[in-house]
Amino acid sequence: MELQDYLNVIRKRWMIIAALTLVTLGLAAAYTTLAPRSYAATTQFFVSTSGDETASALQQANTFTQARVKSYSQLLDSPKVLDPVIKQVGLSTTADKLAEHVTPTIPLDTVIIDVSVTSDSTASAQRIAAAIGVVFPQTIQELERKASQASPVKVTVVKEATTDPVPVSPKPTRNLALGLVFGLLLGFGVALLRDVLDKSIKSQRDLESVTNGTILGSIAFDSDASAHPLIVQVDPHSKRAEAFRSLRTNLQFVDVANPPKSIVVTSSLPGEGKSTTAANLALSLAETGLKVVVIEGDLRRPRLLDYLGFEGSVGLTDVLVGRVEVDDVLQPFGRTGLRLLGAGPIPPNPSELLGSANMEQLVADLTARFDYVLIDAPPLLPVTDAAVLSTIVDGALVVVGAGIAQREHARRALDSLEQVNGSLLGLILNRVKVKELGAGYGTYEYDYRPESERQRAKDRPGRGRRRQTVPAEDVGPVNPRPPAAGSRTGAESGPSATPPAGAPVRAPVPQQPNGTKPGFPAADSIFK
Repeated sequence: MELQDYLNVIRKRWMIIAALTLVTLGLAAAYTTLAPRSYAATTQFFVSTSGDETASALQQANTFTQARVKSYSQLLDSPKVLDPVIKQVGLSTTADKLAEHVTPTIPLDTVIIDVSVTSDSTASAQRIAAAIGVVFPQTIQELERKASQASPVKVTVVKEATTDPVPVSPKPTRNLALGLVFGLLLGFGVALLRDVLDKSIKSQRDLESVTNGTILGSIAFDSDASAHPLIVQVDPHSKRAEAFRSLRTNLQFVDVANPPKSIVVTSSLPGEGKSTTAANLALSLAETGLKVVVIEGDLRRPRLLDYLGFEGSVGLTDVLVGRVEVDDVLQPFGRTGLRLLGAGPIPPNPSELLGSANMEQLVADLTARFDYVLIDAPPLLPVTDAAVLSTIVDGALVVVGAGIAQREHARRALDSLEQVNGSLLGLILNRVKVKELGAGYGTYEYDYRPESERQRAKDRPGRGRRRQTVPAEDVGPVNPRPPAAGSRTGAESGPSATPPAGAPVRAPVPQQPNGTKPGFPAADSIFK
C-alpha cells in the first residue's frame, strides 16, 4: 500500500479511529481517577573514609569508597536494614514487600546514595525514610567495624527525609498521553484491518482494482432516489443530474468511429440502481434532441415504467409473440424524443424470449429508427437474460452499486459478459457517498446550479433596480443563416426576416453554388 492508500483508510474509517481513541482516553482517565495515590519521601547519604591525607591515600580512599557505595546501595532494600526499620516505624509488613517501595540510586562517579520511599500517604513515606536515615548508617558501622578498631567508612545523612505533597503516581499527563497514542494506533490498526477485509466496492479506486474497463461516471448516493428517481427531470440543476449529463457525454465518445446505438443497461446484483440509471440516462440523451427509445427488458421484476409513471401491462412480451405491433405500444414521454416500451405480461420463459430472433429483429428495427435504444435488463449474476441481450446489441453498460456489490460480484458479472463475447462499453459507479467521490482519478465535486431570484437580488449592487433593456428600435435586424440545400423554405421556414422600413440592412452573405456559406458543409445549418 502507498501513502495515499493509508490516507484513504483514515478518511474512510475516521469514525472507528476516533471512537477507539476516545475509549482508550476514557479508560486512561478512569484509571488515573480510580488508582490509589502514591507519595514519595527522599533522603540522601554521603559515604566517606578516614585515613591519611596524602594525595595517594586520598585517591585510594576515593576509589575504595566508590566501589563500596555500589555494595551499600544493595543493602538498602535487604532485611538487614529494613527489618529494624519495620520494627522502629511499627509497620505490619515484611522486608520483601517494603523493599518494593524503597529505591536507591547512585549518581554517576559520586559517593552519594539517594533513597526514595513511596507510600500511600506523605506521613508514612516520611517516617520510613527517616527510619532508614537512622538505621542505615548504624548498619554500615556494624558491618565495617573490625575487632578493636573503628570502622574506616562513615555514612552521613546529608539530606533529611522530605516529602512532596504532589503524588508521584498516578501521573495524569503521562497516562492520558499514552492513552491517546495507544488509542490512535489501535484505531488505525482496526481501521486498516477492516479495510483489508472489506471486499465491497465503495469508490472509483476500488472499482479500478477489479477491472481495466472504462468507468464512464460516478453517480452520488441520494436517499430520496426511490421516491423521486427521475432526478434529471425533478432537479435538473442538482449534482446527480449533472453527473448523468457527464455520463451522457462520456457515452457519446466511447467509440467515435463506430458509436454504439443499441445498449443494454445491467448490473451484477439487484438493488444497484440500473433502472433509475437507465431512465435518467435516457432523459439526458433525449433533452439534447436525440430520438431515444427505452425498452423495459427486465421481464422478471419490471420497475422502469413505474419510475417513469407509465403503464406497462402491454409491451415487449406482446410484440415478441406477435400479438401487437411495436408502434401500437410505444409510449411518448412528454414533448421529448423519448419513447417507452414496457415489459408487458411476465412470461414463463424470459430468457428464451429475449434471445429469440424476434427480439434481435426488434432491436435492429428500432436501431434504424432511433438514435439510441436502451434496454433495462435484469442483473447478470442471478439470471442469464442480460448476457443473452448483450449478444444482440452494440454493447453493455454495467451499473455497480457502491456499498452493495462486492469486488467478486463485479468480477464475476464482467466474466459472464466476456464468456458470451458481449461488448462492455463501460461501467457506471452508482450510489457513491459524497466523501468517496474524490477517491479516484479525475473525479471532482463541484456545484454550479443557477442562483435563485432572491440570491441574485441580494448579491447585485443597486438592489431592487431592474436591469435596463434596450428598446427594440435600437436593435439592428438579424439576418438568419441561409438555409442549406433541401431545407424548408417559404412559409415553413418561420417568420420573415425582412427588416422593418428605415432600418439598416446588413450586407448579404456570399453564397456558394449549392446555397451554403463559404467554409461550411451543405448540411451545416442551425435552421434545418
